[in-house]
Amino acid sequence: MFDARLSVNRRFFLLITLLPLLLSGCSQKFQNVSDTFRLAVRGDDDTVKSSAWIEQLPYASMYARIGDGPQAFMVLALAEPAAVLTPADSEATAPAMQLKWLAADKGMLVTEQGRLVKTLNLPLGNLVQVTAETPDPVALGLQLPSTPTTWTRRIDWQPGYHYGYQLTSHFEDKGLVTITINNIAQHARYFVEKVNVPSLDLQFDNAFWIEPASGEVLKSRQLIAPGLPEVETQLLKAYGQ
Repeated sequence: MFDARLSVNRRFFLLITLLPLLLSGCSQKFQNVSDTFRLAVRGDDDTVKSSAWIEQLPYASMYARIGDGPQAFMVLALAEPAAVLTPADSEATAPAMQLKWLAADKGMLVTEQGRLVKTLNLPLGNLVQVTAETPDPVALGLQLPSTPTTWTRRIDWQPGYHYGYQLTSHFEDKGLVTITINNIAQHARYFVEKVNVPSLDLQFDNAFWIEPASGEVLKSRQLIAPGLPEVETQLLKAYGQ
């Protein structure tokens, strides 16, 4: 996904070095953790998996593309309680989960309720942290009338010393659309997140295609951070499915 020149042997070595981390705190019940490594190591450029093959897997999975790069198949390596403020922090609901998706060359995307909150081992730079004092509207459910249409957060990213940059967002409902994921057409509500970075005099758009009833993010395009590329994700098999 991130550097196709890595040899299979080196990918395997890098993934094996992560074994102690992956074995600790993983809430997804893998039948065999080593299978996850083999799935990641086999990842190819522009990977496409059949729907039947994906359904038979006991692992959550998604496609991801960084900028104009190849499409990669990613599997869920870790699922842990989220540290940021979300609506699931209340006693009435289960804790929100932070999902860590692993690619063939040890690149990792970390999401919470479909929101990209951290990246690791990407070649051009990484999102280090997202913090907010109020819940993310994406986590609340963009489809709900009660969900706020504005949000403020702060992000840190690398390379460089980019810490505490404030981002303000406004969400626009573009209505129902039909999207195709892995050759399967499905209905989604399309939302555009207009993001402003006042200190940089910069604006950009993120996009979310959500399941109309549940609000689950089916597809997204999110900028990693100012000056870094977009990440497009397509959910193939949801966590817990």
